[in-house]
Amino acid sequence: MKRFPHLVPVLGAAILLAALCFIKPPDGSPADVPIHRSDFLLNTFVDIAIYDSRDESILDGAMALCREYENRFSRTLSGSEVYRLNHREDATGTYPLSDDMTDLLATALYYCERSGGAFDITTEPLSSLWNFSGTSPSVPPAEAIEEARKKVDYKKLRLDETRSTLTFLDPGTSIDLGAIAKGYIADQLKAYLLDSGVESAMINLGGNVLCVGSRPDGTPFTVGLQKPFADRNETFAQVEVSDLSVVASGVYERHFVEDGKNYHHILDPSTGYPYDNGLISVTILSERSVDGDALSTTCFSLGLSRGMELVESMDGVYACFIDEDYQIHYSDGMEKFLRKD
Repeated sequence: MKRFPHLVPVLGAAILLAALCFIKPPDGSPADVPIHRSDFLLNTFVDIAIYDSRDESILDGAMALCREYENRFSRTLSGSEVYRLNHREDATGTYPLSDDMTDLLATALYYCERSGGAFDITTEPLSSLWNFSGTSPSVPPAEAIEEARKKVDYKKLRLDETRSTLTFLDPGTSIDLGAIAKGYIADQLKAYLLDSGVESAMINLGGNVLCVGSRPDGTPFTVGLQKPFADRNETFAQVEVSDLSVVASGVYERHFVEDGKNYHHILDPSTGYPYDNGLISVTILSERSVDGDALSTTCFSLGLSRGMELVESMDGVYACFIDEDYQIHYSDGMEKFLRKD
């Protein structure tokens, strides 16, 4: 366990890209200068950098694929698959799923079950009510929170044995894949880049960072871990990773302050309010970004002790927890990724 000096909270919403940042070595050699493309997608800033190819059409294809997934998984875009499921005509019916939706829901429901419901993809009634992405978020009325909370229960979803259809067992159930979709999309983008012959790249989906291979010279990529509430370029540590995902979740991402209290977007399904468990940040290193995305939220939701226990029960997964006293807790094996200089 380590500790860094107390940081003064900065009020207002933080851009998710600030959660993690790629640190480029200073030598400036041609191999260190990638081709890259940036855009505002998935309600955040997306940047894809390729180091071992100069083919701009690959970047065009990657951004087009990202838009395609946004149009499938967004809960707010009318016409998306999630939107159609949430606005279904038969409130307790069974609906066919695309292959991607099937794969994502299977993983999401696994983490719902593994966390005992601390991670729950049926929080849409709550997340819509809190509206952290709005221009003037505020604490909803207690009665409205309680009414929305009653609709949250992942057990009201049934993915059939062939995993090709989804059944809603309650008319009030709706889904929000915001805590896991970016990780899944990052994995699909990586697969696309590999199929295109790319072996060295960096995918950054608003703070969900996924490394494709290593740098062209074989050295690992360096990813900075942002100090909570600090300027986006301030880091408390840097990790060196190859072919791994780095994902962070915390109370400083989508949040607002009302009457001196910070309200953040990681909602407790059992209360309807943001989790208040002594944690301010969780960072996960994993091979698949979909696991890192789900686990960063799951481990935050479980709290330090249970979250650490979960991480250390899994192979190839590493974590960094920061508590409200700004003490840093590393899981077994995490420190080997820390940059020493």
